Formats: sequence, C-alpha cells, structure tokens
Amino acid sequence: MGDDKTSKGKGAKSDSVLKQKSPAEFFSENKNIAGFDNPGKSLYTTIRELVENALDSAESIAELPAIEVTIEEYTKAKADEVFGIKTLERRDEKLYDDYETEKAREKRLAKEAKEQEKQAKALAAGKRVGPADSKYGRGRDNPVFKVTCKDNGRGMPHDDIPNMLGRVLSGTKYGLKQTRGKFGLGAKMALIWAKMSTGQPIDIWSSMEGQSFVTYCRLDIDINKNVPHVHIHEKRPNTENWRGAELQVTITGNWTNYRSKIISYMRQMAVITPYAQFTFRYIAPTADKNVTIRFARRTDVMPAAPEETRYHPSAVDLLLIKRLITETTKTQFSQFLEQEFVGINKNLAKRLIEELGPDFNPKMSVKTLTPQQILSLHQLFRHAKFDEPDGSCLSPAGEYNLRLGIMKELHPDMVATYEGSPQVFEGHPFIVEAGVSLGGKDVKPGINVFRFANRIPLLFEPGGDVVTRTAMKRINWNSYKINQAQDKIGVFVSIVSTKIPFKGTGKEYIGDDIPEMAGAVKAALQQCCIQLKGKIVRQQQARDRQQRKRSLAKYIPDVSRAVYDVLSIMSERQKSKRARYGEEFAEMLNKVSRQEITEGLIKQKLTQHVEQVDAEMALEYAIQTGMVDTARETVYLRTSDRNKPCAIELHSPVCVIQLFPGFCPAG
Repeated sequence: MGDDKTSKGKGAKSDSVLKQKSPAEFFSENKNIAGFDNPGKSLYTTIRELVENALDSAESIAELPAIEVTIEEYTKAKADEVFGIKTLERRDEKLYDDYETEKAREKRLAKEAKEQEKQAKALAAGKRVGPADSKYGRGRDNPVFKVTCKDNGRGMPHDDIPNMLGRVLSGTKYGLKQTRGKFGLGAKMALIWAKMSTGQPIDIWSSMEGQSFVTYCRLDIDINKNVPHVHIHEKRPNTENWRGAELQVTITGNWTNYRSKIISYMRQMAVITPYAQFTFRYIAPTADKNVTIRFARRTDVMPAAPEETRYHPSAVDLLLIKRLITETTKTQFSQFLEQEFVGINKNLAKRLIEELGPDFNPKMSVKTLTPQQILSLHQLFRHAKFDEPDGSCLSPAGEYNLRLGIMKELHPDMVATYEGSPQVFEGHPFIVEAGVSLGGKDVKPGINVFRFANRIPLLFEPGGDVVTRTAMKRINWNSYKINQAQDKIGVFVSIVSTKIPFKGTGKEYIGDDIPEMAGAVKAALQQCCIQLKGKIVRQQQARDRQQRKRSLAKYIPDVSRAVYDVLSIMSERQKSKRARYGEEFAEMLNKVSRQEITEGLIKQKLTQHVEQVDAEMALEYAIQTGMVDTARETVYLRTSDRNKPCAIELHSPVCVIQLFPGFCPAG
C-alpha cells in the first residue's frame, strides 16, 4: 500500500508518457542523416534524389533516359503570391534581426566597398574570383525555389502514387539488388523538407505506356501518422501520348553557395551515364543570371539492368533469417535453404541439415523452427564454407561507357580504363571500375578525384573515402611517368554492389576500413596507370624519333656540301689519271664532271633517305605494338534502329559492335 501511495503522490506528476514516432516524424527531426543539413544542401539533395529516381524509372524499361531539371528561384513577392499570403509592411524596424544603426550601416558599406575593390584588383591581375559569400542570417528569409524534374521513364500506376510519394519507408527498392536508393526516401524526403520550409505540397504528373490519361496528383504527408494527405488525384486526357513522370516541389534553398556542387553533380552524372540526355535550367529572378546546360547523349549502349539476387548465407543475421522464414513460400526446411540462399544446392542443403544434428531433418516444416534452432542455423552459416557470389547480378557502367563519359565531358589528352573482376565483401559481390585521364578541359593540375557508387556521383566528404586515400597515398605516380604535382590527372572510380558500405545514411563516402575494397580500388587504378605508362612511353619514343629526324635534317646542307666537294676533288684526280677507281665509282665521278650530280641533288637524296628511314622505323614500331595506321579505308555506317533487337553485342573498352540479323552485303 505504501508503494501505491507514493505513486499517486507528489511523483505522479513527473511520470513520463510513452510515445511513438512515425518514420516521417523521425526523419523530419533528423533530416541531416538523409542529406538535408541546411537549405543549400537540401536543394542539392532534392535535385539528386529526383534525378536518380528518374534514371531508375527509364532504365527499368530499357529506355534511353531523357531528363529535364529546372530550378526556378522566386522573388519574395512571387513566393508570397504562391503561398497566398500578404507581404508584411514593417512598422517597427527595431523589431527585426536585420535592423542596423546608422553607424553599423556605414561600417558594413565601407567593408563591402573594400571587398569590391579587392576583387576588382584581383580581376585586373587575371586572377579567378569567386562570387561573394551570401550569408543568410537568423530571422532572414531563405530564397524559395520551385524544383521540377521530368523524365521519359515507366511512370507510376494511378492508384499507387499517394503511397509511393506520401508514405516514408515504402518503395520498390528493398530487395537484394544493386540500386541507387536504399531507404525509401528520395522524393518523400524532399516533400518533408517542402512541408517544413514552405508548407507546400508536391505536384505529380504521370502516365504509363498505353494509358489514355495523365494522372495529376497534389499531395503532402501527415508527418505524425506517416500517411499521404491527398489534395487532388484525378485523370486528365493524354492528348500527346506522353509517357513518364514529372515531379514539382517548392522548397527553400541556397543556389549561390551550392551552384558549383549542383552543376558538378550534373556533369559527373553525364560522365557515368553517357547514354542519358540531361537538360539543366536555372531560372533566376533576373534573366541575365539564367543558366542553361545541356549534356548530350553520346551513345545508345546501356548497361544491362541489375538483377535481384538471393542472400548469401554468410551475409545474413538472425533477424533476416527470421524474416525469410516468415515470408518464404516453401514449407520444407531443405527447400527453404535451396530457395532463399545463393550457393546452396540440394546436396549442400542435405549436408548442412546433417551437420545441424538429429533435431533437424530435410522435410521438417521451416515454420516450426524454434528460436534455438534458428540460432544454431545462424551459427553454422557463420562458420561453414560457401562458394562466393559471382557478381552476375551486378550492372557496372562498363569500360566503354566510362571512357566515353570521360572523353565527352573532360576532353583529355589521354585516358585509360579498367574493369576489375567481381569480388566479395561480407557475402556481397562488388565490382570496381576505374579510369585515369591526363590533361583535359577544366581540370586543375594535380590529382582530381571523381567518385561513384552504384553509378551515382559522390561529392561530399572526399577526405575519408577509400578512392581519395588510395589515389593520394597508395599509388606511386612517378613510377608510371606521371607527375603528381604538375600533370592534370583525373581519377575516376565507380563501385557497384548489392551493398555499398557507406559511412552514414547520407551516402556521402565509402570508408577506407575495408581491405577487400581498398585492394580492388588500388589494383584497378594500377592497371589504368600501366596502360597510360605504355602510351606515355610511346609518345616519348615518337618525340625522340622526331628529334632525331630534326637533328639529321639540320646537318644535311653541310654534309651535302662536304660530300660534293670530296667528289669534285676525286673527279679532278681521275681526269689527270693520278688515281684510278672501280668502274661503278668512276661512272659516278664522270657524272660529277658532267654536272649530272650536284650539291643540290645530294641534298635532295639525303633528305629523302632520312624521310624513308623515319617512315620505316615508325611502321616497324607500329607493327610491333599493333598500331598499324596504314591501309585505311573509308567506311560508311548506317544508324541502327533501337526498336530492332540485335542478335549479338560485342563489347570492348573502346567500342561496342552490334550485329543485326538480316544484314548482309549486296552481291
């Protein structure tokens, strides 16, 4: 009784109430883990998520992606008009955070004038000057942007749109598969940011193949309940037979500080997906600041779509085993092992069950496994030896596409690419592709690192990334005749896997603490460097040959004069019969006497000889290295029809050959 009185007494008022948070509420309070740290980063992440969803949608139906991204910055008056509010007229200036006294204003203006003068001097000296920092203080409005992304992908089913975009942690990317997204956030997180920063809903237009209508949906999300709040959901006539999706969201952001990051993201996306066409527009409040960039498609060869695969026994934990048991359609234990895990065939399943002991048998119901039996199975999985996954479920960009992307966007003087064989990390296969370029447009001297994971660019926190550390510390560039400080070096590394070991859910970088991945990255870069070294050596040899040729040519006039003088003296001696020479030599001296052989003729013949020797040496070297450029013939290629399936597709690092049935030479 004493305890009851105590609980009902003074302490009862401080009793905590157990509450639950919905996923939407959790991410709204911890938005930084999804890349929405501040207004500028939120603008960048919104564009990134929309673009990657658009690429996934087009690639899922083997359609060459054509994506349009538009950022329109609103003026304060336009934003207030969109929000349906009146612009407040200030009555008490001292109430506002940006209020300045006359003295403070004079001080600020003097500082700004000094800064402008400093920038003017730097420009006059030819130095590059970045834009002045735009800082948004406490109590000041961040600019408002309308972000639109339109694609030519699959589209979304009419009835599924509210849940696809208005319910956090719902999506189609939760199987074991290489994919650009893993968290079911994407546009939903952009919608949460819109709700937090502007209170505006998201607008969606969508149509699927063969549909006579376009779905228009306007919705936002109930943060507390994690359910969509639909404003409009209707079908409209599809008069243009359009297929795809268009999403439009209104958010606050910071274009000034994140302009370079956003444009760099689009440029790097064009590198890793040269088969896609991107159109990027920034519409400023004043037309003179508008930006339009088009990243043209360079090829119509797309990587194969990644395949969903089963879990490797060494990569599962207890919770996953229990979930698989709950979801499996198989009833018998042996069938469950064969069906749900990769690398377990009928014979291996039998051996595993025998190893588990007499409490297990192949025909027992998998649904009846006790927690202790599941724990025993998990422990066996951890210690047993299994074949490693082969990586056939992965879809790297391919050397051909990577090389094309680098050449298209950077225009380097030299480039080398390499695709490593599949390797395994914690039961998950991964493939490392690498490219190294020298020279190029808009490339700074030194090492410039470009990182990609599952074919998306990684722009933030490069210092701790496995690619950056490998390129900076583990590659001896000098041994490959590359000057790390002076040469313009582009390092491109793309890693694809069913599980990318990101540090943090923001997908910012891949840790350097995984030996398998670090070793694969180093090996791929070394292979690229070996290729480049061969090209650099060949270039140097060509320069040496050219130098030798110039050196020989420089002495031709003097040698010609000296030879002719000697022959003239010998000819005079022959006339006086003071010297006798062989018949062939005597004939040559007679030609000298008759002026048939002159100094000019000797000079001409020596020049021809130097040219011939140089050509013979070049041809011999080309034959040895497989770089014969002789016997060229003009070939006219007809554009292929993408709707006609090719019978065979042959891939190489520099080209892709497609063979179509029914094409034969005219006879």
